[in-house]
Amino acid sequence: MEASSSPESKIDARVLDDTANGKSGNFLVVLAQQTDLQAEAIQALDARQRPARVTGLLRQTAEASQPPVVSLLEALARSRAVTQYHSYWVANLIAVQGNRQAVEALAARQDVERIVTDRAFEMLPDDTNTPLLAASGVEANLTQVHAPEMWSQGITGRGMVYASADTGVDWDHPALIGQYRGWDGTLANHNYSWWDAIHQDLSGDGSNPCGFSSPVPCDDENHGTHVMGIGVGDDGAGNQIGMAPGARWIACRNMDEGVGRPSTYIECLQFFMAPWDLNGQNPDPTRHADVISNSYSCPTSEGCIDPGVLHEVVNNVRAAGIFMAVSAGNDGPGCGTVNTPPALEDDVTTVGAVSSSDAIAPFSSWGPVMVDGSGLRKPDLVAPGVGVRSSIPVGKIYGADYSAMSGTSMAAPHVAGAVALLWSAIPALRGEVAATEQLLESSAQPLYPSAGQLCGTDTLQSSPNNVYGFGLLNVLAAYRDTFHYSYYFPLIYEGNY
Repeated sequence: MEASSSPESKIDARVLDDTANGKSGNFLVVLAQQTDLQAEAIQALDARQRPARVTGLLRQTAEASQPPVVSLLEALARSRAVTQYHSYWVANLIAVQGNRQAVEALAARQDVERIVTDRAFEMLPDDTNTPLLAASGVEANLTQVHAPEMWSQGITGRGMVYASADTGVDWDHPALIGQYRGWDGTLANHNYSWWDAIHQDLSGDGSNPCGFSSPVPCDDENHGTHVMGIGVGDDGAGNQIGMAPGARWIACRNMDEGVGRPSTYIECLQFFMAPWDLNGQNPDPTRHADVISNSYSCPTSEGCIDPGVLHEVVNNVRAAGIFMAVSAGNDGPGCGTVNTPPALEDDVTTVGAVSSSDAIAPFSSWGPVMVDGSGLRKPDLVAPGVGVRSSIPVGKIYGADYSAMSGTSMAAPHVAGAVALLWSAIPALRGEVAATEQLLESSAQPLYPSAGQLCGTDTLQSSPNNVYGFGLLNVLAAYRDTFHYSYYFPLIYEGNY
């Protein structure tokens, strides 16, 4: 990546606004040197080697190029032009809180590519939240995508690591504690299984029920606990709410009461690639997540459309063989309403929401992606997202432990859980993100737009299309279809069937 020709052209207008009249702002310093992962060579590696190899290359780039910039930041901190900063390696950048003097000094450097906003933004709310107390056995949404048929064959996601970055998790909820990687059945050890990326107040109220930099998993709302339940939840007593109840989960809090920053999202994705201890030290890529569920969006109004920042991070996560399932957003109906990262990224599987009758939810965002000019057809798949019953922090809402919620946030964990099931059943698929996407898409139940839902070049017979993508997730069909794709994966049949 080549540096811009003039310091002024490197600076996002929002950063200039935030640092006008002596104010300090939050911004990301993106370095010119980024890691060339040589995708073909990386993908040729055994999938088990990719996370460590990718992590090593990314850290090597950051460690080689960041010291001169950090030296400047230290000098600026002494002069009070910089209040704080934090370095990242998942993409080569540094999050800074500082004034205009700091912005201009950094922009003048040849090794700085650009300076973009790191403003706080509020998570888009989901549609409903209705407390429900009674256990109902296997939830209908799981039956809709054929998860119970996988369980009946002994396929529950065992051996997979499922990750969610959200508002946190009520880790000892009865439906979640047994699947938490930091719990051995007797004692909790949160190192490498939990990270709180919220180190200070972002919401503006000056406090947080979980505190900041919490060493213990905590959910300051209910959203993170709910979406985690859809991925892996099962209390063994009739609340079968999760797609892959045999998987182990890890989590990272990236929002302060629903308010996050691009840097908090980036920090959580970095943690999932190489989890570290509770002191933020000793990252270990051997403990990486296999699949990440992302039920959030980063509004373009806050600068999240900036080319290369979140895109670079998402691309690097994928290169490590980690699957990302992302909610499409709740800005529908209407063409072009998939309009926020990470949903608009080509390197993630974007998931829209349908009702129990397979109709598109009225809030679910449609493609094509127009906000960045890419024209990508989105979403990629749809899954249940209306009235989905799952876990919430115990006793927080009317004394309930479970609630029904609606939103594309509820749809994405179905796909992430399906990947955990497939990779558990078929070790040769683990880490093969592109092949897994192809399998999920080709096996989905096609769903077609109506006359009033035609977007882009869609017709009434189009599948995929910009409302339903390739259609409704069908994990059982995907599993069965591996027989047809067995020539891609010569190890599939070695002891797995």
